[in-house]
Amino acid sequence: MIKTTRKQPRRAGFTLVEVLIVVVILGILAATVLPQFTSSNDDARESVLVQDLQTLRSQIQLYKFQHEGKFPADGSTDPNVFRDSLLLSSDKDGTTGAVGTKPLGPYLIGSLPPNPFTGGRGVMIVTDVAGTTPDETAKDGTETVGWIYNPATGQIKGNNAGTAANGTSLDAL
Repeated sequence: MIKTTRKQPRRAGFTLVEVLIVVVILGILAATVLPQFTSSNDDARESVLVQDLQTLRSQIQLYKFQHEGKFPADGSTDPNVFRDSLLLSSDKDGTTGAVGTKPLGPYLIGSLPPNPFTGGRGVMIVTDVAGTTPDETAKDGTETVGWIYNPATGQIKGNNAGTAANGTSLDAL
């Protein structure tokens, strides 16, 4: 008599234990790697903030040079006057008009840069930039305030709290 043995069909797939081991390993990797990405993301936003502040400050100084020592929005508390001073053309006395209709400007193209920490492009006009505490919920009309500006001195800073990688307050950059 011939014995026939039936082969058991081979199961495809992973056991529950194998799947759990993989999940645990992925969890450990995620816990190790994610904080490094978060830190680099904050570093990148800090770099963008510094770059945007350098751009804004240099354009404010150029405006002052071309407008006989007056800063954008000099004598005004209206954030729209500041925006228009940088985004539109103007003449020496600061009167703005559409791009190309006046001899000076624009100093920025399109819009103010967004604050990389808050996303806000709005401006808060103040008389003391250094003494103004950032308020990340402040609005300029419907726009979140991204920048704090003093038209009498030309000082500008980001409207964000927190600490930079070097320990400096972000609003002091």
